[in-house]
Amino acid sequence: MELHAAQFPFLSTILIICTAGLLVILGIPGKYQTAVKWISAVCSGLTLILSLFVFAGYDKMTGGVQFVESIDWVPMLGITYLNGVDGFSVPMILLTGIVFFTGVLTMWELTVRVKEFFALYILLVTGVFGMFMALDMFFLFIWYDVSLFPMYLLILIWGSTKREYGALKLTLYLLAGSALILPAMLYLVQVSGQGSFSLPVLVKFAAFTPFQQKLAFLMLYIGFGILAGVWPFHTWSPVGHVAAPTSVSMLHAGVLMKIGAFGIIRIGIFLCPEGWAFWSPLMAALAVVGIVYGALAGLRQTDLKFVIGYSSVSHMGIVGLGLATLSVEGLNGAVFQMFAHGIMTALLFSSVGYIYDRTHTKEISELGGLAHTMPMASGYFIVAALAGIGVPCLASFWAELMVFMAAFRVYPILAVMAVSALIISAVFILRVVEKTFFGPERQKYRNLPDVSFVLGIPRMILVTVIIIFGLMPFLMVETIQTASSILISGNP
Repeated sequence: MELHAAQFPFLSTILIICTAGLLVILGIPGKYQTAVKWISAVCSGLTLILSLFVFAGYDKMTGGVQFVESIDWVPMLGITYLNGVDGFSVPMILLTGIVFFTGVLTMWELTVRVKEFFALYILLVTGVFGMFMALDMFFLFIWYDVSLFPMYLLILIWGSTKREYGALKLTLYLLAGSALILPAMLYLVQVSGQGSFSLPVLVKFAAFTPFQQKLAFLMLYIGFGILAGVWPFHTWSPVGHVAAPTSVSMLHAGVLMKIGAFGIIRIGIFLCPEGWAFWSPLMAALAVVGIVYGALAGLRQTDLKFVIGYSSVSHMGIVGLGLATLSVEGLNGAVFQMFAHGIMTALLFSSVGYIYDRTHTKEISELGGLAHTMPMASGYFIVAALAGIGVPCLASFWAELMVFMAAFRVYPILAVMAVSALIISAVFILRVVEKTFFGPERQKYRNLPDVSFVLGIPRMILVTVIIIFGLMPFLMVETIQTASSILISGNP
């Protein structure tokens, strides 16, 4: 990893802003709900601005790891506070900033325990930001756990359908993943002989045997793969999506699942390339099973959130398939898919949340004709649905195209199965759109209010992002390729 020091600690500033926002909210009496919301909005808005700056300021010609910040933390244990971003993490920082800001605005109408909700929400996002910028495995694991623990309370207190079951199942599964990730990290540090948790040090100086790489990569793949929704460890995901409140579902599906895939890349692939190559056929097989399973399971769902939940399992399978191709094109598509799916899913859950708040149902059979009553709310969902099925000129199209082009060269039979499943899923999603938003207008929904301008702002932001990166995919692909080309060449 070629490191380029930061002239100003932009990455740490993001963490400081989140921490400051959290502390201010904790110090405000709970009765000042509007103040809590405005502080959360300012906090998330500032992190979005900095995320945009980091994305735009990343030098594609220079490449490598940029905006690097380093402080010796516990030298005797080889622990360093080391932050930096490369072509893989820059898109994830931007994704987190966008979903954080739009998620806060989406929950503007919240009236129940507002202070506690936004405090936990900001704590969760702080962990996510830290995870994407950490270059020391100790801090990476700490931030990983910080991003997971608030989910239990956010779902348990503010959730809906089977919230107790969903919160507990999610927590148990993700703790099981942590139980594999930590030993794998400690194992790599121990056998490296470097006495350091620093990823740049381990990448440059450690020489792991093929057996060590195969063992560690498998543990990391399963551990992080649980959060990434890898089949058959995905079962917590649809339940968690459905139980979570709107903005938590946005963050859950839009960003948290990407942490799992990112962990596989950042530690598993960078430190264990031979293990990655050895297990890649298994990765491809599980990814395609996940794509097919998610598509077929989605066909049987009658709840809009369950439809999106199983769709997420299927789309995250595309990420896994891209990683399994061991190619620049596959990696480009996988990371682009992580970003595009994050934005698209955030828009889907944001739209469904508004519809549920007005109609008090997510059952497809009880909806219908909503485009007559709520054309804007319907339009946001439809745009996200079109992005989800890979319509050209929307962001997901390019990501899926690159993954499948790479997959057809390496795993042609699996690629055919995956594409076939997605075609079936696309037909079903269009049927869901038809049954929910078109057809005769229902009398009981005739006087429902459409999305106001203020509540439409977060949805409009997400739609804009989907269109911008759909029309100009090079903005994302060129950034990602600065990391993928070096990784595949064998000189990370």
